[in-house]
Amino acid sequence: MTGFKLVNLKKLIDVIGEDGAKNILSDFSCPNNPDVEKYLRYKAIEFAKHNWSQTHLVYASYRHDPVLVGYFALADKSIHIDANHRKLSQTLRKRIAMFAAYDADLKCYRMSAPLIAQLGKNFANNYNKLITGDELLQIACDKIKSIQVDLGGKFTYLECEDKPVLVEFYERNGFWNFGRRSLDADEKDDFGTSHLIQLLKYLR
Repeated sequence: MTGFKLVNLKKLIDVIGEDGAKNILSDFSCPNNPDVEKYLRYKAIEFAKHNWSQTHLVYASYRHDPVLVGYFALADKSIHIDANHRKLSQTLRKRIAMFAAYDADLKCYRMSAPLIAQLGKNFANNYNKLITGDELLQIACDKIKSIQVDLGGKFTYLECEDKPVLVEFYERNGFWNFGRRSLDADEKDDFGTSHLIQLLKYLR
């Protein structure tokens, strides 16, 4: 997508050091989703160093200067998809079967796929107005597609809070609701709920 620049956080740390990176991340603000803000400010660097996930900063031009407008984090995970899900169409079933292993005992497909672990816009200084949620999500999907040119695969997935506005946003962008995941005890403090909705997308 034109008009935006991606910066890999791990590579940025190599260039300017952890303190320099922390200074950049400290200005990120996402009041509507504290978990998104907390992750970038306090977890992203450590996760990048250990390769648990990799964060990509999205920049746009504002008054001829690059400004941080959002970010997303990617990780490699495995998922289970109920083979008897009532909304699993024949077309999607065939696509999943090409990239997943079927578990006859559990009656589910097991698949490894990139997880969009975090996604958020920067509300500091109204920079959120320089990018739409649709654009940020598309940039993340485009990044995954470029990775899969070398790695293989055609799917990505994400997890979000069980809120109609969030689920509708992702479904409008081509994601399919395939289930829910119960949260671990230490995760419940961040989300204030017992589960997250899981959504899958076939990348054309």
